[in-house]
Amino acid sequence: MEIAYQDAHFCCWGSQTQGGIYLLRLTVSQPILVGFGRFQHGRSLPVAAGDYLYVGSALATQGSTSLARRLLRHASRNNVVAPHLLRQKMLQLFPQIGLGPMPLRPPAHKTLRWHVDFLLEETAVTLTTVYLIRHNKLGAALETAVARFLLTLPNIAPLAVGLGSSDDPGGTHLLHVAADSAWWSAFPARLTPVLPGVSV
Repeated sequence: MEIAYQDAHFCCWGSQTQGGIYLLRLTVSQPILVGFGRFQHGRSLPVAAGDYLYVGSALATQGSTSLARRLLRHASRNNVVAPHLLRQKMLQLFPQIGLGPMPLRPPAHKTLRWHVDFLLEETAVTLTTVYLIRHNKLGAALETAVARFLLTLPNIAPLAVGLGSSDDPGGTHLLHVAADSAWWSAFPARLTPVLPGVSV
């Protein structure tokens, strides 16, 4: 599967479908304590400064579980906190690459639901890069495969075992990445071979 679009903040494989899986690169500017909903009975977990990857999926061709709407939701915060700066870039880019629906609007409000929501809500956290794999057929299986591949890399470790993977028993989809800028620059090329035979 080839990269269809890439810039400083977005990398997209595939171009025809409205659903697929995605990875969010999050940068935490300072150590924080975060409660991830009911995970570990609501206990606040230490989150070190640094970079993280979250692997998720949004497989519908329309509505709130399409890729565009899910990613806009992730880039939004509750009304009292400004959205992530990448949200405006999404509103500009997604129509250009055919990621809808149109007109594209961010959610009016956001209820914290997924584990990553609680991290994205923190003002010390910045959504810096989005990786999209537009594919409806493989769905959750591809999400699981990508998350488990990432865990084989020596500089990636779970933030907490089981975090972010309610649909993947035994997996972890919220990962700490100890890597330099060269590693991140090469990351799309490193991820592409995990998607063999995927055509859209």
